[in-house]
Amino acid sequence: MKIDETTRVNLLYNFYHSLLTKKQSRYIELYYVEDFSLSEISEQLKVSRQAVLDNLHRTVNSLESFEQELGLIKKTTEIDDIADTLQTLVEKKIFQR
Repeated sequence: MKIDETTRVNLLYNFYHSLLTKKQSRYIELYYVEDFSLSEISEQLKVSRQAVLDNLHRTVNSLESFEQELGLIKKTTEIDDIADTLQTLVEKKIFQR
Protein backbone atom coordinates (compact mmCIF):
# COMPACT_ATOMS: atom_id res chain seq x y z
CA MET A 1 0.00 0.00 0.00
CA LYS A 2 1.44 3.36 -1.07
CA ILE A 3 0.71 6.32 1.20
CA ASP A 4 0.50 9.92 0.04
CA GLU A 5 3.26 12.43 0.77
CA THR A 6 1.43 14.29 3.55
CA THR A 7 0.65 11.08 5.42
CA ARG A 8 4.23 9.89 4.98
CA VAL A 9 5.73 13.16 6.26
CA ASN A 10 3.35 13.18 9.23
CA LEU A 11 4.37 9.61 10.05
CA LEU A 12 8.05 10.48 9.74
CA TYR A 13 7.49 13.56 11.88
CA ASN A 14 5.72 11.53 14.58
CA PHE A 15 8.72 9.22 14.85
CA TYR A 16 11.60 11.65 14.39
CA HIS A 17 10.41 15.13 15.47
CA SER A 18 12.76 15.12 18.45
CA LEU A 19 15.72 14.96 16.07
CA LEU A 20 14.73 18.20 14.33
CA THR A 21 15.55 21.76 15.31
CA LYS A 22 12.76 23.96 16.64
CA LYS A 23 12.77 25.87 13.36
CA GLN A 24 12.47 22.68 11.29
CA SER A 25 9.67 21.42 13.52
CA ARG A 26 7.79 24.70 13.18
CA TYR A 27 7.88 24.58 9.38
CA ILE A 28 6.70 20.95 9.29
CA GLU A 29 3.95 21.59 11.84
CA LEU A 30 2.63 24.61 9.99
CA TYR A 31 2.67 23.02 6.55
CA TYR A 32 1.90 19.34 7.10
CA VAL A 33 0.06 19.28 10.42
CA GLU A 34 -1.84 22.58 10.46
CA ASP A 35 -2.18 22.71 6.64
CA PHE A 36 -0.98 26.31 6.20
CA SER A 37 -0.09 27.43 2.68
CA LEU A 38 3.45 28.45 1.78
CA SER A 39 2.28 32.07 1.64
CA GLU A 40 0.68 31.89 5.08
CA ILE A 41 3.84 30.43 6.57
CA SER A 42 6.04 33.03 4.89
CA GLU A 43 3.84 35.83 6.26
CA GLN A 44 3.78 34.37 9.76
CA LEU A 45 7.52 33.69 9.92
CA LYS A 46 8.46 36.81 7.92
CA VAL A 47 10.50 34.95 5.32
CA SER A 48 10.10 34.47 1.57
CA ARG A 49 7.91 31.76 0.11
CA GLN A 50 11.05 30.24 -1.43
CA ALA A 51 12.72 30.11 2.00
CA VAL A 52 9.72 28.18 3.33
CA LEU A 53 9.82 25.76 0.40
CA ASP A 54 13.59 25.24 0.71
CA ASN A 55 13.34 24.63 4.45
CA LEU A 56 10.50 22.14 3.98
CA HIS A 57 12.46 20.21 1.34
CA ARG A 58 15.59 20.06 3.49
CA THR A 59 13.61 18.99 6.55
CA VAL A 60 11.68 16.27 4.73
CA ASN A 61 14.99 15.00 3.32
CA SER A 62 16.35 14.90 6.88
CA LEU A 63 13.31 12.93 8.06
CA GLU A 64 13.72 10.46 5.19
CA SER A 65 17.41 10.14 6.05
CA PHE A 66 16.56 9.36 9.67
CA GLU A 67 14.20 6.61 8.50
CA GLN A 68 16.85 5.14 6.20
CA GLU A 69 19.34 5.03 9.07
CA LEU A 70 17.05 3.97 11.91
CA GLY A 71 14.16 2.22 10.13
CA LEU A 72 11.64 2.78 12.94
CA ILE A 73 8.64 3.02 10.62
CA LYS A 74 9.66 -0.11 8.75
CA LYS A 75 10.19 -2.03 12.00
CA THR A 76 6.89 -0.82 13.44
CA THR A 77 5.07 -1.84 10.26
CA GLU A 78 6.65 -5.30 10.43
CA ILE A 79 5.61 -5.67 14.08
CA ASP A 80 2.06 -4.57 13.24
CA ASP A 81 1.91 -7.14 10.42
CA ILE A 82 3.09 -9.90 12.76
CA ALA A 83 0.55 -8.83 15.39
CA ASP A 84 -2.24 -8.95 12.79
CA THR A 85 -1.17 -12.42 11.71
CA LEU A 86 -1.09 -13.64 15.32
CA GLN A 87 -4.51 -12.11 15.98
CA THR A 88 -5.92 -13.96 12.98
CA LEU A 89 -4.40 -17.23 14.14
CA VAL A 90 -5.77 -16.78 17.64
CA GLU A 91 -9.25 -16.00 16.33
CA LYS A 92 -9.18 -19.11 14.13
CA LYS A 93 -8.14 -21.27 17.12
CA ILE A 94 -10.91 -19.81 19.29
CA PHE A 95 -13.59 -20.44 16.68
CA GLN A 96 -12.39 -24.01 16.04
CA ARG A 97 -13.37 -25.04 19.57
